[in-house]
Amino acid sequence: MLLQNPKFSQSPPQLLRAPTAAQLHNIPASPCFPIPKQFKLPRRQLTICGNSSLLLLLGSQALGPRYPSKAQAEENPPDNNPREENVGTPTPNCSNKVPNKRAFLDMAIDGEPVGRIVIGLYGDDVPAGAGMFSRIVSGTTGISYRRKEFIKIMPNYVQHGGLRSYGVDAELANKSGSNLAVEKLREEWERVYDKCPGVKNLAGTVSIIVRDPSKPPPKLKLVAREGKLEIDQEEIGKDPNGTEFVIAIKDSPELDASALVVGEVLEGMEVAKRIGQVKTVQENTSSPYFRVAKLIGDKRAVVAERGFNRPYSKVVVINCGLMD
Repeated sequence: MLLQNPKFSQSPPQLLRAPTAAQLHNIPASPCFPIPKQFKLPRRQLTICGNSSLLLLLGSQALGPRYPSKAQAEENPPDNNPREENVGTPTPNCSNKVPNKRAFLDMAIDGEPVGRIVIGLYGDDVPAGAGMFSRIVSGTTGISYRRKEFIKIMPNYVQHGGLRSYGVDAELANKSGSNLAVEKLREEWERVYDKCPGVKNLAGTVSIIVRDPSKPPPKLKLVAREGKLEIDQEEIGKDPNGTEFVIAIKDSPELDASALVVGEVLEGMEVAKRIGQVKTVQENTSSPYFRVAKLIGDKRAVVAERGFNRPYSKVVVINCGLMD
């Protein structure tokens, strides 16, 4: 048999509200409703009903901040003028970038000169990236893009191979005291990538490749140091050295995750488009032999993948420098 209370059976349903202090004071610590003598409840139900005042108190604390009283609302009026966050954080210029320096690349295809590309550098907006590009173009690093080749031609952009981090290029750079480190370029790329929405590598932009988004995370391994085992990270693959650059022939959103925009083509866009028309090695990633070789980690698959989209013709920078 169920106990019925006429107050609960006749009143319409209402929304729960937090009890006032006076109501909490008047709630007895005994069971939550009067129990006739002829009925006996289990000890568990008596315990729950006896602690009803504690449950209501906890409910008032939970609902209090969400439904403040009129007095609390008057004491704590809403702040209609929220404070600005990160006031001192510099915001990159995402649009209306103005070049403050000009560089040129004289191009040749299979030994035949095809024209000059004039590039405007955003020295005020991306000083690290523009500074790196201008130093290499001018030769102040001890080595330049002169006699270096374009290594990849894609439908939307053309990519220059940059300088080597080893061999003669590295030796000449070390003799001049130049640092080809890419850390500052990555920091600049992160700032622009986070703050500027939309596509960054638009048609006609020039960018430096600063990271490889397909590179796997470091691999953890145990190493012995001074008689103790420590966990160390082993890098898999190599990061770009910050000297490879790309010229976007069309909008290239696929470059946003790896390339920092440092300038734009001011003159000679037709030369860049002519480079983009050079025939290349066709991709063969759909071949079952390539898939199996890549799956088992065969080095021949890595070598073959590097050769994809390489131009059959020799596309070389025959001269380069600064114009201003």
